[in-house]
Amino acid sequence: MENQENQEKKHKRRVRYSGTHPRNYKEKYKELNPEKYADTISKVIKKGGTPAGMHISICVNEILDFFDIQPGQQGLDATLGYGGHTSKMLEKLQGEGHIYGLDVDPIESAKTKKRLEEKGFGPDILTVKLENFANIDKVAEEAGKFDFVLADLGVSSMQIDNPDRGFTFKAEGPLDLRMNPEKGISAAERLRDISKEELTGMLIENSDEPYAEEIAEAITEKIRKGGKIETTTGLHQVIEETLAFIPEKERKEAVRKSSQRVFQALRIDVNNEFEVLYDFLDKLPGVLKPGGKVAILTFHSGEDRLVKKSFKQWKKEGLYSEIAKDVIRPSKEECFRNSRAKCTKMRWAIRAEE
Repeated sequence: MENQENQEKKHKRRVRYSGTHPRNYKEKYKELNPEKYADTISKVIKKGGTPAGMHISICVNEILDFFDIQPGQQGLDATLGYGGHTSKMLEKLQGEGHIYGLDVDPIESAKTKKRLEEKGFGPDILTVKLENFANIDKVAEEAGKFDFVLADLGVSSMQIDNPDRGFTFKAEGPLDLRMNPEKGISAAERLRDISKEELTGMLIENSDEPYAEEIAEAITEKIRKGGKIETTTGLHQVIEETLAFIPEKERKEAVRKSSQRVFQALRIDVNNEFEVLYDFLDKLPGVLKPGGKVAILTFHSGEDRLVKKSFKQWKKEGLYSEIAKDVIRPSKEECFRNSRAKCTKMRWAIRAEE
């Protein structure tokens, strides 16, 4: 009996990987346990990388400088993600005030809530809600208006890096791309019934894809003939085959960029990102206190155009007293430390006094 118990308690060794360095997401066990392997995390970040399962927040100093958060204020992080921005904003409150954090991802928001609680940010100062930021008006009805609101419109690195979520073509995984995998339809399902014309329009509108027509034709023709595009690598392969006409010297980079744009366009579509952003921008002035501030980080031209247009319109109508004249970009040093910061644009606005 005792031997049996000892066998049950026997330590189970982790699965070994070939070579000297882990290659895929699940093999990076040290990066996936940052609390235990802090040295490994530090080394990855110093080299300009993002540890697997983590997300390095962008423009933190610029956001904090603009908000000038004071103890006792109430804020909203409309896109909680890994919680990096929220954590820094909570520190500025010095134990007085409250921040609401919203996210549609049930998997990551639960992890972030636990992570922030372990840092000492409990329900007395932080409320995490599984809620789309299009519904900020409902949140404000419950919480009251906000002194500051942040929205980081980028996809979190832990979503991109995990092949099971289907956000990247660099690893085999289901072609999903949903922020909340429990709602809506996956990208694979979306492609099954889409027409060439609709897909072409989607690729142009959502990502300015220069080879939209060629790629849309290849995808829809493959499916029409009974083929399936169910995985991330499967879609990448179709794009690669479609762009075979590009000179070999330029082809690899062209395929990489087109793959990024196609995945972006599909992600925007299956998550209704533009529609959600429209609603968010439309409701923003109504949830800010007089003099309240909003900062938004965008990562592609379509998002930035919507934010810029909305801010200008609300300023014209007198709801914003001041808006950013130019975009704020991460410093060269930050872009070196975090390559995913390079395409970031930050815009801000201040609610007019009533």
